[in-house]
Amino acid sequence: MSTRTQRGGGGGIVGAIRADLTQLHGAWMELVFPRQRGRGHSVMGKWQPETLPQKSAYYTWSVLGTIGLLVMYPLTVLGFATRYYAAKLDSTRTRLGIVGVTGIALLVWGTLTVVAHLQLPMDETVAIAAASAVATVSTALAAGFSKAGGRFVSVLLAYPFAMTALFLPPVVAALVTPSLEGVILEPSYEFAAWALDNVLHVGGLNEFLRSNYELEGAAYAAMWVGISFPLGWFFGSVVALANLVRPSE
Repeated sequence: MSTRTQRGGGGGIVGAIRADLTQLHGAWMELVFPRQRGRGHSVMGKWQPETLPQKSAYYTWSVLGTIGLLVMYPLTVLGFATRYYAAKLDSTRTRLGIVGVTGIALLVWGTLTVVAHLQLPMDETVAIAAASAVATVSTALAAGFSKAGGRFVSVLLAYPFAMTALFLPPVVAALVTPSLEGVILEPSYEFAAWALDNVLHVGGLNEFLRSNYELEGAAYAAMWVGISFPLGWFFGSVVALANLVRPSE
């Protein structure tokens, strides 16, 4: 076993998790107490509390940090996975360029719009064409903001537009393909009903939405556009958290 593995507390995933938790807990402790992460203070050594008040404050702060890690570290692991797949998509964007990615999106969405024109009434075709335009623009914006770089820009703009570009294709495809309704639209309806009863009930928002809107046709696409932004901010935030814990190479 190598020295590096021994320091990490074991090889493989277990060792990596233990090293992450140790680093995070040490960083938490250093918010209040000096010299807690060890490696940066190898000459002076790790600070230890001596008096009873110091010990009480020290161990209380340590327990709070442990509880916080139980909540935050699973989100960090989700951030690692999201960062991996986001890197794959970003690699495709790098190879094709913004113009290439936008061109492919335009081709796919243009084809779906033509299929809708052949199968659906004009008003529904116009709605799907509008969704296609939103998806194409979202693809271009996600690629552009990703290339612009910067953690804040990625979290605020790149991830939400990328989620929009990912969510809309199956929804719009289900609108023009009856065999997909049970797979895409029916679960979407059930999710919307759950959200209205459990999330959007504050201030009577659910009653307002039920009274003024019907979830049919292009409204499914609009719903998922609305969901994609907070979800994109969430995934962007967990990736930012993962980068703080273990910066990508």
